Amino acid sequence: MADLHILREHTLGLPAARKIAFSWAEQAEQEFGMTCTYEEGKALDEVCFTRSGVQGTLSVTKNKFELNAKLGFLLGAFKARIETEIVKNLDDLLKPVPPH
Repeated sequence: MADLHILREHTLGLPAARKIAFSWAEQAEQEFGMTCTYEEGKALDEVCFTRSGVQGTLSVTKNKFELNAKLGFLLGAFKARIETEIVKNLDDLLKPVPPH
C-alpha cells in the first residue's frame, strides 16, 4: 500500500475552510467516484473518503488542511499522479478569489 500525506496551511478560519472542504468533497465524489462523509466539529472537521483502492481523511481546522490516504496495490502504481492531482485541486480551491 502507498500512503499519501498532504498538508496545506491557511489563514481562512474554520467557517471559510469548511466551505472549501465541502467543495473538495463534492468534487471528489463527482470527478473520482469517491464516497465522502463530512463530520463537523468545534475545532476540527473531517471528511472521510473511500472508493475501491483508496481510503482516507481530510482534516480541516482554522489554519490547515491535512489529507491522509492509503492507496491499494493497483492505485499505488499511480501515487505520484494521484498526489499531483489532489494537490492541484486543493491548491485551486485555496486560491484567493479576486475582488469584483
